[in-house]
Amino acid sequence: MSAGTEGGWLGRLKAGLSKSSQKLTGSITELFINRRLDARTLESLEDILISADLGVKTATHLTENLAGRRFEEDVASEAVRAALAEEISEILRPVAIPLSINPSYAPHVVLVCGVNGSGKTTTIGKLAKQFADEGRNVMIAAADTFRAAAVEQLEAWGERSGSPVIKSSPGGDAAALAYTAFEQAKTAASDVLIIDTAGRLQNRKDLMSELEKIVRVLAKVDEAAPHSILLVMDATVGQNAHSQVQVFQEAVDVTGLVLTKLDGSAKGGVVVALAQKFGLPLHAVGVGEGIGDLRHFEAETFARSLMGLD
Repeated sequence: MSAGTEGGWLGRLKAGLSKSSQKLTGSITELFINRRLDARTLESLEDILISADLGVKTATHLTENLAGRRFEEDVASEAVRAALAEEISEILRPVAIPLSINPSYAPHVVLVCGVNGSGKTTTIGKLAKQFADEGRNVMIAAADTFRAAAVEQLEAWGERSGSPVIKSSPGGDAAALAYTAFEQAKTAASDVLIIDTAGRLQNRKDLMSELEKIVRVLAKVDEAAPHSILLVMDATVGQNAHSQVQVFQEAVDVTGLVLTKLDGSAKGGVVVALAQKFGLPLHAVGVGEGIGDLRHFEAETFARSLMGLD
């Protein structure tokens, strides 16, 4: 990737996080006008971090670590933000893991799930295009059999990436379609099979049971499948993301996360809270509608952008 393209994406990431970073940096700057890093100031800082969706546990962890650092008597807000960015990077670094495709599976099955409106279908299209650009043979299964628009979206993305899309009649059995697609992908010697699923609210047990059935059916073809289970989440949901991860993980053993719509969220701090609480790999983040706007997650870049630093 060229430096210009890279710079463009980093610019979009920074712009995308601006709603989150402005909320944080403005409050931190105001707090540290002629103030020392004493207990009272740290308590106020903790409140700021909590209000920015970093959560109580993460905010406490960050302020406690900050208290152990040495600063000038009248500490500047930029020094505090730089220190916080370092601490946040430490939390994020272990989860900043790109999605890795294992060629020995042939195909590597990626099951994608999430609530309604999280950006699953668009994410699948972007992943398919990226894998195809890497020279991989990709097949897509449209197992969201309830939403005709989802199938049409996938077919459009399939054309862009040269990926065949396996579909069924509207309202068909999603698990049966997933099984058929897996068999076809094996026959076609595909490198990757990406399976879309219907958006489901985490409090709908019937829909979660259907997702569990898809996983069981895939395991009949290959007991290790699905090899990756991605939970796609909308960054604007803030603290509600915790319950989404918990319920989906209990149902289908989520292996990694993708966070979309960071460019429209003032709640980017939840990324840090999720990393500390669950420790699941954060494979990618999205900051726009374009193919290149879904990118590998980078801990330092995110942390510094969140804190309004270059």
